[in-house]
This record gives sequence, structure tokens and C-alpha cells, in this order.
Amino acid sequence: MREQPDGRALLAIARTVLREQLLPLLPKEQHYSALMIANAMSIAERQLQYGDAPQQAERQALVALLQQDGDLVLLQRELVRRIRLGWLDEQTEGQQLLWNMTEQRVKESAPKSL
Repeated sequence: MREQPDGRALLAIARTVLREQLLPLLPKEQHYSALMIANAMSIAERQLQYGDAPQQAERQALVALLQQDGDLVLLQRELVRRIRLGWLDEQTEGQQLLWNMTEQRVKESAPKSL
């Protein structure tokens, strides 16, 4: 068992300290860099929250759609190859999968956009 706070909570605490205590002390020209770091910490925190489930679901959906097995990166490359060939133009199941993949990425990187 891991001790508390866990990694996700530690990232949240560190991000809060960065934004609320350290950022005001930094010169203005370094604020953007500090905010980028805080944003990266937020993304990492959300990825820890979701775990591997989104990647596993994406891989399973790609296996079903493409009718072939492989690791996630290879399946994504095959999907891109087929998209370039126009294979997905009339493929509503594939279009829905692309939407779901995009939505999951936005949930992790910019959830307020949804």
C-alpha cells in the first residue's frame, strides 16, 4: 500500500505551491514558463487519475475496427495510414472512435474545453 498523499495528491499540492507561493516571487518574464510547468503537472495528475484504462479501451476498439492485433502505437499508425487512403470517409464506427480518442485526450490535457 502506498503512503498518503499519493502521487496524484502530491502533484496537486506542488502545483498549488508553484502557482500561489512561487509564481508571485518570480520575475514577470518567467511567469509563462512556471505556468507551463503547472499545466504539465495538471495533465500528469489527470493521467494518474485515469490510469491505463483509456489506452486499453482505445487499443481494444482499434483491434475491433482494424481487424488486426498489435500494440497501441502500431494500431494508431495503421489507423493513420488507412485515414490517408480514405478508408475512414464512410466508416461511421471509425469516425466515432476518432471522436472518442480526441475527447479522451482533451479530458487529460484541457478538460475545461469540453
